[in-house]
Amino acid sequence: MIFDRKLKVLAACLPTFVLLLPHSEAQAPRPPEGPRPVVTVGSQGPTPVHTAYTKAQIDAGGTLFLQNCAFCHGKEAGGGESGPDLTRSKLVASDKDGEAISPVIRNGRAEKGMPKFNLPDGDVTSLVAFIHTQQDKAMSQTGNRKGVDEADLQTGDAAAGKRYFEGEGGCTKCHTSTSLKGVASRFSGLQLEMRMLYPRDAVKKVSVKTASGQTFNGPLVYQDEFTIGMKNDAGIYQSWPVRAITFQVDNPVEEHVTAMSKYTDDAIHNMFAYIQTLK
Repeated sequence: MIFDRKLKVLAACLPTFVLLLPHSEAQAPRPPEGPRPVVTVGSQGPTPVHTAYTKAQIDAGGTLFLQNCAFCHGKEAGGGESGPDLTRSKLVASDKDGEAISPVIRNGRAEKGMPKFNLPDGDVTSLVAFIHTQQDKAMSQTGNRKGVDEADLQTGDAAAGKRYFEGEGGCTKCHTSTSLKGVASRFSGLQLEMRMLYPRDAVKKVSVKTASGQTFNGPLVYQDEFTIGMKNDAGIYQSWPVRAITFQVDNPVEEHVTAMSKYTDDAIHNMFAYIQTLK
């Protein structure tokens, strides 16, 4: 089914842990600095034009990328959990000799969660060389597009999705259009769809009733077979022995997991189209 394939795409976008090589092993000899010829590469779409780099620079950049960038951008620069696909980056495609990429490496992008890196000039050049090389490879792959464009996910009927959200989907047990307002401004594309299907950071809540009839409600902080712990309205941790109370845990993720088994292709496309309107 289309939906099954979609889930495989989403799974492939989840973070992968990479083997980080020691920095001392990453330093391939660097050639003397100087003018380098400009080359045009790629066989499909607009072909990026940039300076040619040596194999030593590219190899050194690859190891540096694994050490510093791969967790967010993927080990081949094709995108990770929080970092975009650099092989499809317009900034990379417009860069000729590091003039656009280098400032981003050095200064970071704090508003997007990217730190700045204090690296020697040669290391920055090597990173630029590796990033350009990865984009060149991606551009040369005929019929093997990397990543998923946001437009690829805009295929549903938002009105039908709203009806499903408010009716058969049962989403209003936990959400309203007001409570979700702005979600499509904070997230987009696959990131938004992953949050819709499986919101990993959803907070569990617990309602506790003591033997004396007192009730307490708040975020669940700790649970095992003997103890329940939560934070009260003042942010103070409280806990009780399980045998001395009655309690109910509200885990929002469970509802999303249950919904996965009910979705049809049309339902998932239509509801996602509706979620995309909540800006």
